[in-house]
Amino acid sequence: AVMVKETIRVYARVKPLGRRQQAGIYSVDDNEQPLSSLEIIVPRDLADGFINNKRESYRFKFQKIFDQEAKQDVVFDSIAKPVAECVLAGYNGTIFAYGQTGSGKTFTITGGAERYSDRGIIPRTLSYIFDQLQKDSSKVYTTHVSYLEIYNECGYDLLDPRHEASRLEDLPKVTIMEDSDQNIHLKNLSLQQATNEEEALNLLFLGDTNRMIAETPMNQASTRSHCIFTIHISSKEPGSATIRRSKLHLVDLAGSERVAKTGVGGHLLTEAKYINLSLHYLEQVIIALAEKNRSHIPYRNSMMTSVLRDSLGGNCMTTMIATLSMDKRNIDESISTCRFAQRVALIKNEAVLNEEIDPRLMIVQLQKEIQELKDELALVTGKQRTSELSQEELLQLDELIEMFLKDNDPDSTLDVGADMRKIKYCFIHLKELMNHSKISDKKLLPQHISEEKDTNKEAGEEELKNLKELLRQRDNEINILVNMLKKEKKKAQDALFQLNTASAGSTVLEQSLSINLEESQSLSNSFILKETKDFSSSVHRLPFLSRETGGKMSLGCQEAFEIFKQEHADSTTIEDNKQLLKQR
Repeated sequence: AVMVKETIRVYARVKPLGRRQQAGIYSVDDNEQPLSSLEIIVPRDLADGFINNKRESYRFKFQKIFDQEAKQDVVFDSIAKPVAECVLAGYNGTIFAYGQTGSGKTFTITGGAERYSDRGIIPRTLSYIFDQLQKDSSKVYTTHVSYLEIYNECGYDLLDPRHEASRLEDLPKVTIMEDSDQNIHLKNLSLQQATNEEEALNLLFLGDTNRMIAETPMNQASTRSHCIFTIHISSKEPGSATIRRSKLHLVDLAGSERVAKTGVGGHLLTEAKYINLSLHYLEQVIIALAEKNRSHIPYRNSMMTSVLRDSLGGNCMTTMIATLSMDKRNIDESISTCRFAQRVALIKNEAVLNEEIDPRLMIVQLQKEIQELKDELALVTGKQRTSELSQEELLQLDELIEMFLKDNDPDSTLDVGADMRKIKYCFIHLKELMNHSKISDKKLLPQHISEEKDTNKEAGEEELKNLKELLRQRDNEINILVNMLKKEKKKAQDALFQLNTASAGSTVLEQSLSINLEESQSLSNSFILKETKDFSSSVHRLPFLSRETGGKMSLGCQEAFEIFKQEHADSTTIEDNKQLLKQR
């Protein structure tokens, strides 16, 4: 697709002064090409009775500056016509007016109702577009319009066909949906088809009638909401499957002045807050876009910036008109409008030709092409081709394949002619034969191999089972032995303790001690017997244990136990006691 990269074009328009207004000091310089510059001079107030002769001057650059005398048709030709041409060619376009209340935004975008020559950009654009569409008979065009109002961060459909609303709240509420590709869709916003200029203008008037108008001190019929009038155009050349879709947003933003000046309270204050907030978000988006390395642009913060997402830094040709009111009271606001405009002028947009393929038309085209190719084939081969091979052709091919497979000559070939259907059939047939032979080979495998495998497998499993069982038994034995040893050790220590105390007391007690020792020994033995009925495993009963576990008491266990007995700290004392008992 063709892409056009360009910065947003920014124009300025100065509103003619009212009867009671005092003129501010400004000058327009058109000599600096390609841009014009606007100089605004702010005289310092008299401070503390001293005259301060310093002036402060501000310079701003614009594509073009329309001074107070500029007529509506000149404004349209310079600003809107180039954008409308791009939209007709398949690009998206946006024109938005920004400025304080009463600086001429609505007059510029929609126009004045007094005289026909006061028509603004929307009606003139509609009439220009339909004019061009009628002249161009090479394409089929369809045109729709939609009119959205955003008031206090809620969207309303101004073209609701069912009724003319008495209150804004009666209008259908428009909500924003975002699809997986991050495209914005407006739910509940009606698209009305307009086949000619008259229908389109009627829709515009219906929308304007439904607009919310509240009275602020600055402007008896001030608009307190943002309005977006969109013209959707789709075009297609007869017989082509490519559709071009483009849209032109014409945006009239709410007043940009700060709340203090509006002198309002109650719900108007809420309005002013929301308006300022959404314009503040618009400004944030613009600042973010102007910075080179910003990855996140806060489009989602307000409904306004979501709807205008493409127009700001996206796939769109965008133009801004800064409307300025140059009387002394409003100089500050005019300067801040100009500053905003300078920021907008830094944003680069990439407009892409919006073309897409209509799948239904594509199918029709392809079917037609297939038929033509079939006819061509029939001409070349002299035979009419069907998509299926006939029965006798299939039999013929089977014979050819059979001969080819039986032929032992390495140079033999399978020749079926230049017919893809036959070639495909041969390949499928060969594949089937291959698979068939593989299956039969498997069946013919000698039976005894598999039998042998089975018996081996069973024997292996049996052995594994036995080993596992043995391992479990050994674990049990070791656990029991360890427990026994712990108990024996404790008893031996107790006996030793008694022995020591007794001998320290007197040798006269030797007899009683020996009786004590004998008692303790026999006691411990009976205790063990009680404790382990099945696995009696006192020190003196190793042979018993091995008998009970089926002679599987391992040598390792016995050795370990012998070593333990020798290395035990009290082993010598125990031996001495044994000797003593034997003598007795």
